[in-house]
Amino acid sequence: MPDRTPGQTVGPFFHNALPYDGDRELMPLGTGIRLHGIVYDGAGQPVPDALIEIRQADAAGVVPAVSGSLIRNGVFTGWGRCSTDLAGEYWFSTVEPGPVDGGTPFFAVTVFARGLLDRLFTRIYLPDPSRGDRLLASLDPDEQARMTAIREPDGSLRLDLHLQGDNQSVFLTYPRHQ
Repeated sequence: MPDRTPGQTVGPFFHNALPYDGDRELMPLGTGIRLHGIVYDGAGQPVPDALIEIRQADAAGVVPAVSGSLIRNGVFTGWGRCSTDLAGEYWFSTVEPGPVDGGTPFFAVTVFARGLLDRLFTRIYLPDPSRGDRLLASLDPDEQARMTAIREPDGSLRLDLHLQGDNQSVFLTYPRHQ
């Protein structure tokens, strides 16, 4: 068995190679909610070549176990991918996730961007996370706010992602990915 190697820099090519038609549309446009934001680098500049992936439960709190997430055929798969545009913006057309096992609803997020040695993991919680969540409860209020989406006047959900700096998003480490 070959030796394992450390993660390689993940960009800047993937934003051109990995997107596919409809990748950000977990639901047809106009039928769900819009989850969106801007990805910023450590200098506060938008990142025009990041790639964001989400995984989520459906509105009833069930995480779909559907094969073939790339080809949805009208079936909600709970997974999507979006490359940022020149202004660093990402967006998804999706459903608002329901609580899984009575917990606080959230989107699991993976960020790929130039200069990163490996992908980053975070969560985007729905506004008013009143159900309680062990992870969210373990954070100070400022960190909680950096993981909680804002509901915009049009009903969409917004959370900007900051890769570094004073407003750095809260990134998670999973034991398998250390």
